[in-house]
Amino acid sequence: MRCPKCSSENLSVIDSRGDEEAIRRRRECQACSYRFTTFERIERSLPMIVKKDGRRESYDRTKIHAGLVRACEKRPVSVEVIEKIIDAVEFKISELGIKEISSRQIGDFLIDALKKVDQIAYVRFASVYREFSDISQFVDTLQSLRERSGRKKKKETVKSAARRTRVVRH
Repeated sequence: MRCPKCSSENLSVIDSRGDEEAIRRRRECQACSYRFTTFERIERSLPMIVKKDGRRESYDRTKIHAGLVRACEKRPVSVEVIEKIIDAVEFKISELGIKEISSRQIGDFLIDALKKVDQIAYVRFASVYREFSDISQFVDTLQSLRERSGRKKKKETVKSAARRTRVVRH
């Protein structure tokens, strides 16, 4: 590995932190004192992607990343959250243990994850992924989000009311 600033190979690791998906390392160049972060990920053997037109191609993380970045543009969604979504989807795919997966199924995994993170990013991604052809499809998607958030608020209200009415016994 080389320093991204001066290309020196004289590097030291300052800090290492890992989880089940990746190891994050803070490094410092001994030549120019530049500090940077690297990530080591487990290389999973992911299946071939079957596109809508029947073509098959290798899994490409950068395509998914680019689509999510576009959907989350100017939204309060961090790069770390996007990376976690991709990691989670890759984990789901690898757990399936199959040799081929449709791009539609991957899109469904991504849409489910985005729906939990940011509703605007979800609608943006869904409009491209599901190929919305008119405004009624946008309206239907927005109404389903409104109904979902209404049910969620109702559950939260019931839970908070239940907490307020609990009797504490000593």
